[in-house]
Amino acid sequence: MAKIAVLDMAGKQVSERELSDAVFAVTPNEAVMHAMVVNYLANQRQGTQSTLTRTEVAGGGRKPWRQKGTGHARQGSIRAPQWTHGGVALGPKPRDYRYALNKKARRLAMKSALSTKVLDQNMIVLDSLKVEEFKTKTIVAMLKALNVEGKALLVTAEADQKVVKSAANIAGVKTAAVNTLNVYDILNYDKFIVAEDAVAKIEEVYAK
Repeated sequence: MAKIAVLDMAGKQVSERELSDAVFAVTPNEAVMHAMVVNYLANQRQGTQSTLTRTEVAGGGRKPWRQKGTGHARQGSIRAPQWTHGGVALGPKPRDYRYALNKKARRLAMKSALSTKVLDQNMIVLDSLKVEEFKTKTIVAMLKALNVEGKALLVTAEADQKVVKSAANIAGVKTAAVNTLNVYDILNYDKFIVAEDAVAKIEEVYAK
């Protein structure tokens, strides 16, 4: 098992922890991770876009000119798609973009993403990720102590509103509980900062 340093919120090492090879040391499967990211983004789409077809555009009930003898091409309505202000042909209509990947692929994608963070040395384990009160500067000070630059994902074992709201105003920082963790966020953020009890919970879920 690989070992990783466990730090406190002041950036000092307090211990070491062994990471499960079944979760944090698998060979990353880029194809599965890509499929999971595409799936996540598709599931975020609202699918509410809508255009008007020729039957839905107001007007155009009368034939603009007679069929023959005018020298014009024949036309049935000024709301046909080729007309300005006409309806849209084959335009988008409300639809559900959601689809699912199988459980085996989802688990492999998650383990691949977690292993990628360990391989790239972008995973930081904290002995505890807690704040006593709602203070943004506490999280800012922690990130500075950990020498974190760029985007960071803070992961706790359970949803902690004090941590969530303290980090909410910091650009490029997002919080997540273990049960809301997803492959897109893990890969999208530069640093993966996770509490030690959250690591245990991740291993409990994905090491099986």
